[in-house]
Amino acid sequence: MLSKPLIIYNSLSGKKEEFKPLKKNHLGLYVCGPTVYSNVHLGNCRTFISFDIIYRYFIHKGYNVRYIRNITDVGHLEEDGEDRIIKKAKVEKLEPMEVANKYTNDFRNVLNIFNVLSPSIEPIASGHIIEQIEIINKIIDKGFAYESNGSVYFDLDEFRKKNKYGKLSGREIDDLISNTRSLTNQKDKKNSYDFALWKKADSKHLMKWNSPWGYGFPGWHLECTAMSHKYLGDKFDIHGGGIDLKFPHHECEIAQSDALSNTDSINYWMHTNMLTLNNKKMSKSTGNNILPKDLISGKNKLFKKEYSSNAIRFFFLQAHYRNILDLSENALLASEKGYNKIVDASEKLENLKENNSPESNFDLENWINNCYDCMNDDFNTPKLIAEIFTVVKLINKIHDQKESFNSSKIKLLKDIFSVFILDVLGLNLHLSTSNNNDLLLDLILDLRNEARINKDYKTSDSIRDKLSKIGYNINDKD
Repeated sequence: MLSKPLIIYNSLSGKKEEFKPLKKNHLGLYVCGPTVYSNVHLGNCRTFISFDIIYRYFIHKGYNVRYIRNITDVGHLEEDGEDRIIKKAKVEKLEPMEVANKYTNDFRNVLNIFNVLSPSIEPIASGHIIEQIEIINKIIDKGFAYESNGSVYFDLDEFRKKNKYGKLSGREIDDLISNTRSLTNQKDKKNSYDFALWKKADSKHLMKWNSPWGYGFPGWHLECTAMSHKYLGDKFDIHGGGIDLKFPHHECEIAQSDALSNTDSINYWMHTNMLTLNNKKMSKSTGNNILPKDLISGKNKLFKKEYSSNAIRFFFLQAHYRNILDLSENALLASEKGYNKIVDASEKLENLKENNSPESNFDLENWINNCYDCMNDDFNTPKLIAEIFTVVKLINKIHDQKESFNSSKIKLLKDIFSVFILDVLGLNLHLSTSNNNDLLLDLILDLRNEARINKDYKTSDSIRDKLSKIGYNINDKD
């Protein structure tokens, strides 16, 4: 079987390129993970499910993959200059690390429900302060950063004398100026567009570490540079994330890496597009979002019924990862219907046998090549799904004894069907409704335990009482 080479759309060049790993049969993949200050919403899930498909396909192709997906638990500032996690800690009356741990657990639980594979390493920003300080010192020594009143800033004017800024997004310094927060300490900078590598912390700041420049905390852009370089080296294959991170986050990452090594550190940049709701971007800050557990349980007011995690995952796969996808009742219903057809075909395939009907002229070898060509074309899951539905029709015909395959072709069909449905697309066809409910119940119990730890007994008791009404009795041992 001959298939086309693997082609990836490289955001850095703005075109599709043949994938050539730095080391044969090895892949270094870094994906920007969540800032853990609230429950992960469905829009966040799309990015991580998309990269789960990419991760799975590289594994299937025989690559030894080191997949790094970070957790940001410090340094991600809001427009008012306050750290998002510290802000949430004040609202919930918790320690910042309690907030980070609470929502990290939620993130992992939700991805588990969607059958997302765990990364090779999931580093936490606050656990890599030493590495970040080391990188800052190196950038200062190279003349691309400066200390001012206990903070350290990246000197973009100095950087641009020898390097290009904006090569990923195509945006220039003027865009960075308009994106700069209006903070009171802008006077510490040489230029308003210089971005922080290290921020001075005042006496009331809850998350801070000692450094050569005094007590402070790292800049958001710096964290990913430190963690990716630590686990993948100064040069690696793929860096990915949501398209909203392209500017300024990933652009600043590139500047930091270029300042360190004076060369492109990443061969391929990949960005997933947005999941929209009512044709508007899903966002935690605007409240225009849906929590996966609400959609699975049927408790979201925008939708009339509950949907299984598999049907939702299948919905994501029907759009290319670089295209905008809008969430609607009709789209989910269509995905559920399509997913059920695949489940039905899979069950028929299990018991499929050679029969006395005329031999099918279906070219199975060509179909297999087509499937690989779809995935080799920048992981084109919509085209792959179209190919899968072609073979679903064939399975139904053989099952109804309108056509026949010999036993060797049936075995090959079973093997390849399993590869693409289970291994590559990550759909768990044998996940029964009860098992799916068990996963959701585990998530609910985790949330209840967190409520008890946080002494939120009103929420804890409410969850216990509601579970009791549907037959789940909980005996707490205090």
